[in-house]
Amino acid sequence: MTSTPAGRQPSPLGRIRSAIRRFRAGHRWGPVSDFDLWQRSLGFAALGFLTLVPLLIVVSAAGAGSGQGFAEWVGDALGVSEAARVEIGHLFALPGQVWRTTTAFGLALLAVFGLSFGTVVQSGYEKVWDLPPARWRARWRHVLWLAVLIGALYLFAASSIWRGIPVRGSLTLVAGILFFWWSQRLLLGGRVAWISLLPGALLTVLGLFGLSIFSRFVFSPLIASSAVTYGPFGAFLVIQTWLVAVGVVVFGGALTGRLVADELPRARETLRRRRR
Repeated sequence: MTSTPAGRQPSPLGRIRSAIRRFRAGHRWGPVSDFDLWQRSLGFAALGFLTLVPLLIVVSAAGAGSGQGFAEWVGDALGVSEAARVEIGHLFALPGQVWRTTTAFGLALLAVFGLSFGTVVQSGYEKVWDLPPARWRARWRHVLWLAVLIGALYLFAASSIWRGIPVRGSLTLVAGILFFWWSQRLLLGGRVAWISLLPGALLTVLGLFGLSIFSRFVFSPLIASSAVTYGPFGAFLVIQTWLVAVGVVVFGGALTGRLVADELPRARETLRRRRR
């Protein structure tokens, strides 16, 4: 085994290896191994499709004059081809049909069940930061978070104003960082400092950006081929798989951000010692 000569700085690869060894040897490996990312992502996808998607279908129907409903939203999110968009369109009703069949009681029921989605996200964030569950009196946070989430998705996907802005990508990036930064702070009840939550927000948005690129090359052809093999149910399976991937990014980004936030004080202390 070779050692670094005295007075010589290690290479970038050597620093990465050293950080990994410290990470695995210390207490920071515990949150990763105990988090059960896959199971939480499956729950995220299941509740997202059963509770959040119906709400978004109704909300997207409100923008029928500028869009084509929830199917258009999903197509934009996945970045799929026109053929795949047609198959997605077969899964969801048109905006006019949604409004004709939606009742006030059904919408209220969807809103109540939709709050369980916020509970899943909050419990994941609490597990990331090793915090106890919040009291039942803090359930109002789920209402606020769900309202802001639906409003943000509506403005992003249904508003024609966004589509004419040349810097739409930059605005989306900044808005995404602010939303996930604020979401962690709100759902955790202010129990974690803002500065510690910033790495998780940045990594989550970067992960979602990478997932959108991955979707164009993987999920788009999968939707078309699955529709031929299994019919509309094949497109549903692909969308459900995509939601699982979104859950992995949301929880994985927060978990990695927590690890980065824990490592930053050590890195700053090491840098101070070297400057002395």
